[in-house]
Amino acid sequence: MRPLIGITTYREKARWGVWDEVADVLHANYGFAVEAAGGIPVLLPAAGDVRALAADLIARIDGLIIAGGADVDPARYGADAHTRTSGWRAERDAWELALLEAAAAAALPVLGICRGMQVMAVQAGGILEQHTPDVVGHEGHGPGGDVFGDVAIEVVPGTALAALLAGPIRASCHHHQSVRSHPGLVPSAHADDGTLEAMEDPSKPFWMAVQWHPETGTDGRLFEALVAAAR
Repeated sequence: MRPLIGITTYREKARWGVWDEVADVLHANYGFAVEAAGGIPVLLPAAGDVRALAADLIARIDGLIIAGGADVDPARYGADAHTRTSGWRAERDAWELALLEAAAAAALPVLGICRGMQVMAVQAGGILEQHTPDVVGHEGHGPGGDVFGDVAIEVVPGTALAALLAGPIRASCHHHQSVRSHPGLVPSAHADDGTLEAMEDPSKPFWMAVQWHPETGTDGRLFEALVAAAR
């Protein structure tokens, strides 16, 4: 049977057809990538009693993707908001952190993408760089609008990520924040400017995060690995 892969979603005001409503939405590329890898995508909008519902949900799916999205509330890692930090959604932060806690307890395979990597770092007790251009001196990781940055990525040899994506790669990035610290998680890739671009937990069967957006390209190996672990 094809494994069920849960993917967290946005909850935003959206327009389609005759409607202009609050909606649970997600870029379809995530679902396409999961389907191509042999899984069944299941969208996971933020729920009410997140702790109780997260445990019930994690027991019913086979793998989890924490998707991209808005900034994480800096209060979640004990920081004041940078002037460029904005748009966080308290209900989504709470939901994804609860899902990660339940997934860790259940040893469920997890892949974090962009914001998902940052949420995974915060869940582990880490903190974020709230505006990466302040650190690296350029905006190549997030040129603005709907444009993705084309970033050179070097994978750390000997990591689980290296077993999937050996050698230097080019990645599509769309982030202005990044991970500064990540207790218990191993760095597995960096951009050429030193920005952490991937991390993993070797103590878990599959617990991996990337700062870029693999769903926008044609290389499906990360999704294939997640689906294989979910089986």
